[in-house]
Order: sequence, then structure tokens, then C-alpha cells
Amino acid sequence: MAGVQTAVALREYGWTGTVTVLGAEPHPPYDRPPLSKAVLLGKAEGSAFEVDFASLGIDLQLGREATGLRAAERLLDTAGGPVPYDVLVIATGAEPVRLPGCEGLSNVHLLRTLDDAVRLRPVLAAQHDVVAVGAGWIGAEVATAAREAGCEVTVVEAADRVLAGAMPAEVADRMAPWYAESGARLMLGARVSTVEPGAVVLADGTRLPAGAVVVGIGARPATGWLEGSGIELGEDRAVVADERLRASLPGVYAVGDCASFPSARYGERLLVHHWDNAMQGPRTVAANIVLGTAEGPVYDPVPYFWSEQFGRFVQYAGHHAGADELLWRGDPSSAAWSVCWLREGALVALLAVGRPRDLAQGRKLIEKGAVLDRAKAADASVPLKSAVL
Repeated sequence: MAGVQTAVALREYGWTGTVTVLGAEPHPPYDRPPLSKAVLLGKAEGSAFEVDFASLGIDLQLGREATGLRAAERLLDTAGGPVPYDVLVIATGAEPVRLPGCEGLSNVHLLRTLDDAVRLRPVLAAQHDVVAVGAGWIGAEVATAAREAGCEVTVVEAADRVLAGAMPAEVADRMAPWYAESGARLMLGARVSTVEPGAVVLADGTRLPAGAVVVGIGARPATGWLEGSGIELGEDRAVVADERLRASLPGVYAVGDCASFPSARYGERLLVHHWDNAMQGPRTVAANIVLGTAEGPVYDPVPYFWSEQFGRFVQYAGHHAGADELLWRGDPSSAAWSVCWLREGALVALLAVGRPRDLAQGRKLIEKGAVLDRAKAADASVPLKSAVL
């Protein structure tokens, strides 16, 4: 997404030089969200972007993986030989964290690429017992799809709650019952010891039947190929970009899942592994390349993502880490509710379950730094935009 959108935005901003897009996969560039939904369930064969690369004068080279960078010579190394550049945009995304000890096991699956989804699809269609490792966003979506396909599903999570690290306990605890409601078994505080053909063995000795094991325990920036290049990487392995998404070496930008950036809005560096970041960041990159950094825009978005799970549409905007107050809107045991996070009275983040209007209004209020009337904000019958002081 990030690489393709950068190329398209460059043309939109009037870039007349050559534009080359290199992709490691053999497939034409595609959208990832449908992989855990329509593609996985066989409702769609793929999710290729509707971009006419030829008419835009974009040279698309597939199956060509970046292997190294010689910045002093402005050369990108690939298995097919070096590629010279004037400006380089790193958009290599993220790669899933693998479960140790599972290398080479045919019943262990990841869900990141089109090939991953195509490989897992017949397994769900055959209604095998599925064990999903990880109760994060991907684990919930995999469990949802597997249950829809008619599979028996067990989700094991090493932490003591779902969405550990993503949501505070008081919010996550309200989402945990969704698993049982869908017919999936949720096991918290459960660590995987080994995976065998047909079974997952937990640390306490419990054996779970598993025709398929789907691992969703996180993702890391795909930046290993940049080791020794001189590009600064953070402790999280992300390319350290500035407020205009420039990397640490001249003529190099980084965007999407592989790059972190400083947020003046939130007062910290953000690494955002979500679709909207890969859509919005490229416009900043393209504008700065074409206009120059004296006139180009600064990147400081309100992060946004969505998830479809267990018959619910879940949306999130903002960044709640620095919040000092949490407000509920609606009954969290009902089908539709929201959570507002405030910092010194200003809305900084919002989670909406089945309340898209809250999300749409809340996202705009976050952008404005709006201060809310707490009583009105906590009243689900009051439009969020009417709760502004």
C-alpha cells in the first residue's frame, strides 16, 4: 500500500522523472485487509489495486527483493543486481513474528501475504480444528473467519487478557466475552510449549487438537536488509524518520509499517502498523520530494484503524498512551458503545464498537484538540460533536 500510494502521489504532485516500484512478491500489488476476511473465506480471489501503472509511467518490477543499500553510491542492491536512484522511498512494511520451533511445520500458518491467505483458505474450508496463537486484532479476525467457516476454534494468549499492549485491561475485558459468544474457546495466560503435527502442547501440558495453527503474535518492521547501510533504526527496528518522513541519510524517505515518526500532537515517536498510515503517509513523502522540504508538509496524523470481528465493526482513532481519563459512552455489554480517552480534558483517542458516527465525529475533534464536557461526552444519546466546551 505505502509503496504504491507513494508512486501514484508522485505523479499527482507533478513528478515527471522516472518512478520505479520494486516488490519482493510475484503478485501485482494488493490490499491486505481483505486477506483476513473475503480472501480467506473464498469470497474473493484477490485484492489487487486498480492502478494502471503503465498509463502513469510507473515501472513496476515484481519478484525483486531489496537486499541492501549503498547510500554513498545511491545504489539499492537486489538479487537481480543493483538499482541506481536519486531519491529512495523505503516502504518494505512489516513481517510477522514467528513462533519459535515451528520452522518447516506444514500445519503452522501466518497471515500476512496473499500466499498465506491462499494456503490457509482450504484448511478453513475443510473445517479443521484451528488453534490461533495470539488474541490481538489478527487473532480475533482469524477466529471470526474460522468460526464462520464452521471450524472448532481455540485461541491461546500468553497474556492475562485479550489485546494486551493495545488496550487497557478495563476495555479489553469487555471484549473478551465476544470469543465465547461466537463459539470460540479463549484461553488466557496460556503459553505454547511445542507444536506437533495435529496438536498444540501448552506449557502446563494441555494438548489441544489442531489441524491448523495460525500464529498472530505481532509484526516487526521488515528492515533487516538495512543492517550496515547507515540508515538509523530504532530499538523497535523501525527506520527512524523525521517529521517529513525523511530517513537519516540524504535522499532517503521511509513510510508505512517500517517507519516511525515524531508526533508533536502526542509528544512521542509513533510506529503505526495500520492501513490508514500507509494511505496517508505517502502523500507527505510525495509532496516533500516534489515541493522540497521548505514547502513540503509535516506528517502528524491522528492514527486510525478498524477491525471486523465476531459480528462487530470496531474502530479506533488517536493514541491513548498519554491519556489521564477514560469515559464510557453506552453500555459495554451491549452491541454498540464507545470509549473516550482525555488528556487534560481534551479528546486524544476514541474506540467505537458499532458506533461509526462517534468515530467520525471523534476523529475530527481529536484533530482539533477539542476539550469535552465530561457529562455530555458520557451520555451516548448526545452527539459527540455536541459535547465540545
